[in-house]
Amino acid sequence: MVSIGTYQRVDVTDAAASLVRDLTAQHGPLMFHQSGGCCDGSSPMCYPVGMFLTGPGDVLLGTLDVGLAQSVEVYMSESQFEYWKYTHLAIDVVPGRGAGFSVEGPTGMRFLIRSRMLNDAELEYFGLAAKN
Repeated sequence: MVSIGTYQRVDVTDAAASLVRDLTAQHGPLMFHQSGGCCDGSSPMCYPVGMFLTGPGDVLLGTLDVGLAQSVEVYMSESQFEYWKYTHLAIDVVPGRGAGFSVEGPTGMRFLIRSRMLNDAELEYFGLAAKN
């Protein structure tokens, strides 16, 4: 999403932001880590801050404004980021069984990622434009 001349790698839909607000009321401040496969496929996993520890092998993709005082950080492993660095990600929510370790699990909803390729302006902003 573009906001006043600044490009972001990650965004959130209104429906997902609403669920994050509800889950924050239950669990406190939250964060996302984009899963790399394994147990729950490639779902964005939502955790209470401090429950999932990020490290030097994780990339902060950005922060989400979900309408709370505190923004929600979104991470991805560095190795997975190498595959996804040319994409913009949007966290959305759909009916279904949430991931086993993610806080939306019992809600009957699940977070998912919608992606698109970065446009030329975004590629240039992030230093990914082809060099002529």
